[in-house]
Amino acid sequence: MNDEKKQCQACSLEMEEDEADEKGIQQIITAALLFAGGMAVTHFHILSVFNISFGNFASADELLSVILYLAAYLVCGKKVVLAAVQNLFKGHVFDEQFLMTVASLGAVGVGQYPEAVAVMLLYQIGEFFEDKALGSSRRSIKALMEIRPDKAFVKRGSGTEEVPPDDVKTGETIIVKPGERIPIDGVVISGKSFLDMSALTGESVPVEVFTGSDVMAGAVNTGSVIEIRTTKIAGESAAARIIKLVEDASEKKARSEKFITKFSRIYTPTVCAAALILAVVPSLITHDPHTWIYRALIFLVVSCPCALIISVPLSFFSGIGTASRRGILIKGSEFIETLARTKTAVFDKTGTLTKGVFVVTAVHPADESRIPADELIAIAAHAETYSNHPISRSLRTAHSGPCCSLVRIETPEEISGEGIRVNLNGQNILAGNMKLMKTNNVTGFVPCPENDFGTIVHVAVDGVYAGHIVISDQTKEDAAEAMEQLRSLGIKKLVMLTGDNKETADNVAQKTGVDTVYAQLLPGDKVDRVEALLSESGLDGKKKQGTLLFAGDGINDAPVLARADTGIAMGGLGSDAAIESADVVIMTDEPAKIAEAIRISKRTIRIVHENIAFSLSIKIGIMILGALGIANMWTAVFGDTGVALLATANAMRVMMYRRKIK
Repeated sequence: MNDEKKQCQACSLEMEEDEADEKGIQQIITAALLFAGGMAVTHFHILSVFNISFGNFASADELLSVILYLAAYLVCGKKVVLAAVQNLFKGHVFDEQFLMTVASLGAVGVGQYPEAVAVMLLYQIGEFFEDKALGSSRRSIKALMEIRPDKAFVKRGSGTEEVPPDDVKTGETIIVKPGERIPIDGVVISGKSFLDMSALTGESVPVEVFTGSDVMAGAVNTGSVIEIRTTKIAGESAAARIIKLVEDASEKKARSEKFITKFSRIYTPTVCAAALILAVVPSLITHDPHTWIYRALIFLVVSCPCALIISVPLSFFSGIGTASRRGILIKGSEFIETLARTKTAVFDKTGTLTKGVFVVTAVHPADESRIPADELIAIAAHAETYSNHPISRSLRTAHSGPCCSLVRIETPEEISGEGIRVNLNGQNILAGNMKLMKTNNVTGFVPCPENDFGTIVHVAVDGVYAGHIVISDQTKEDAAEAMEQLRSLGIKKLVMLTGDNKETADNVAQKTGVDTVYAQLLPGDKVDRVEALLSESGLDGKKKQGTLLFAGDGINDAPVLARADTGIAMGGLGSDAAIESADVVIMTDEPAKIAEAIRISKRTIRIVHENIAFSLSIKIGIMILGALGIANMWTAVFGDTGVALLATANAMRVMMYRRKIK
């Protein structure tokens, strides 16, 4: 019910926004036509033939043009004036509506009717385009909100029921047909298909799933019918987590956003006071209030901080939306700033730089002519048939020969800390570590070469050494590329922290290009090491020379994720503790996405700085020119609305980000 209410509210809000847009366009067109009519009457003297004068007005043309200007002002300015009056009663005195109202009514007071209308008309046009820009940015994130389906087909009893996902319990079986989104996380128990994961991970290549595959809510089934056993409730699914993360992100403000808010509170009263002084003091000296009030009005118009107030948050909002579309969930705009300032990148090894899946990487028979490589794998796999150890599963996965039912397995004996002894088809087999070989005085046993990194399974047949198999965790395909990209982005130090042994860690570091390795660490040791890195790199003082990010994927990484300036959870939504502690979530297992997140963040911050510098420099310049009598009201209108539109357009460039293909 709550989801349905939210959807109805969203639809209602969308309809209201569409109606407001349509009404806004009508008002702008009407005001523009009236304004054009006033200008035409003024310049072409349409009624001059009647040679009629009315009181203070020299002619009928002048009276008609004033009527048209005032009508145009009411059409496009009524809303702003009313908002300014309402805000006065609320105590919000120095906002942009107040500045626009004072400036435009002041222009009317000194007889500058065209300028008064132009101020309001162009302000409304600017507001319209800024709203459209914000709407476009919202829609980029709204697409993520549509990844959660509103129904699920559950097998209950002898039939299938259509129910809301919230009514599906863990362990129930759901059916997902081609073209439908998976409503709840689970495991495929029947069928084989391809899933479109682009809404979740940003990757367009479909992923093949089959019996035993883990699947996430929000993915689209593009192949055939599959049956899924749910492993979570709807509220804990991948889709629900993504939606919550993106919704929460907009509530966290970066320092730049907070700066603009504080800046406007000081800036607006200051420029109002300056405008008042400009209007009063020179008037008393020169006895020409008309000139100086007009210049003060120019000062007020150009001083509006709307270009900053709108463009800075829009830039961050666009940055978060752009990253989300590429499978990078940034929990708040403040983390865009910390990402952009990264100087040290620290990584966990297993599951972050490596796949976290143990596979057979090398097979070395002692005598190829006696026992070839494929037979050595078969012997080890059959020997480990009854073990659930990850190493055993790796051996069975690597073996592609006849199934174990064709082999007579007798008297299996697991020797703690050494390996296993078993009789296969009458042969005595030993499979385990070096200690097992030495304890049983295996003939011909030799230690493995130094370049074999990983877990070594030695095999002996009837007391004679048959060879060894290397099982190791593979590095991710893009790990080395990620390190190269990070260096190109100005990252000074690349560090790996792991609880694994030094030899294995050094091997991974060599393959990926990591600068420094700290091995055999406990979770607490990782926090201490991050603290030391922060101190060594000058990243922990008040004048920080940059920030430190840590990327990890496991529950044991949660303390380090929380301590780092930017904590990045890798591998989608695996560990609850890691997700809660992290500031950024990478939906895929790709380390290269970290470099992409930094690239998007740097682009966002660069555009924010461009808008701040551009807006302030133009405004201050026009303020000075206006005070000196060089700039007129039209120049001031450009300095306000024109600059706001340019800054907004510049902010939207964040959404045009395209990953550079090397």
